[in-house]
Amino acid sequence: MNLRKIAGAAVVSLGLLGALAGSAFAQDAAPESVLVTADWVEENLENPNVRLIEVSVVPGVFERGHIPGAVNFVWHTDFVDPVQRDIVSQERLQELAQAAGINDDTTIVLYGDNNNWFAAWGAWIFNLYGVEDVRLLDGGRVKWEADGRPLATTPAVYEVGSVTIGEANDDLRALRDEVLAVVNAEAPGALIDIRSAAEYNGEIFAPEGVQELAVRAGHIPGALNVPWGQNVNADGTFKSLDELRALYGGLGVDGSQPVITYCRIGERAALTWFVLNQLLGYDVALYDGSWTEWGNTVGVPVVNPAGTVWGGQ
Repeated sequence: MNLRKIAGAAVVSLGLLGALAGSAFAQDAAPESVLVTADWVEENLENPNVRLIEVSVVPGVFERGHIPGAVNFVWHTDFVDPVQRDIVSQERLQELAQAAGINDDTTIVLYGDNNNWFAAWGAWIFNLYGVEDVRLLDGGRVKWEADGRPLATTPAVYEVGSVTIGEANDDLRALRDEVLAVVNAEAPGALIDIRSAAEYNGEIFAPEGVQELAVRAGHIPGALNVPWGQNVNADGTFKSLDELRALYGGLGVDGSQPVITYCRIGERAALTWFVLNQLLGYDVALYDGSWTEWGNTVGVPVVNPAGTVWGGQ
């Protein structure tokens, strides 16, 4: 989100289409252009104009079995810069996409484990670089397996594609100084922290077992806490559009002002970005630096209700 260009918030119309059969959106016009059901994917497994991309975080899960025809993108090497903390470059994404057999008219469907967190990150990256037809599989890998649908172990190989990756759209990405401008009321916007309440309140620095940490706990001043799990049903599919609008509207987030989402390293926040931007059509940017940048930055304010300061003391 390039806050310098914002002269007032506007709700982006996505032109919501007809309901998807079997989807959580069956009663309120799902945006089929950004979300597909498992039935749709299974019907299009042989469609040469559809490319499935798995983005899972658990090592080896793709190799043990994946949706037939899917290619594997590794989140921490393919969607980010391997040398500096940044997103994948335009040139590298084009190389990877072409190697996956993607053309300019290809429909890209992403899915993965962990409730599609990293698949949503992939969707954010492709949208950031202006790829037009990018969708998520509703329910991701977990629902696909729970339904007993087919899996393959042989990697798919495709002819090199011809897709052209454009320049990054700064409106979909928030940098630290843009977040600070919102905190200081120098720019309009709402901040949504999608982490757990314990992380938000500073009771814990990060979920158990993770390595990426900040020296301070708490949250960015003014941020609303809407844990990512409130967006989905028990089976991992998204809640209905009416439910999602009510969830965020009850907190004053209704598309009337720009929004920035963040978490710890950006992946969980990508799911909320997808909900607010792709499903609801709001003006939303992802702060991919998230808490591991903010909580380690000298000179930025932190709210910490639990009172932890250094090392959990």
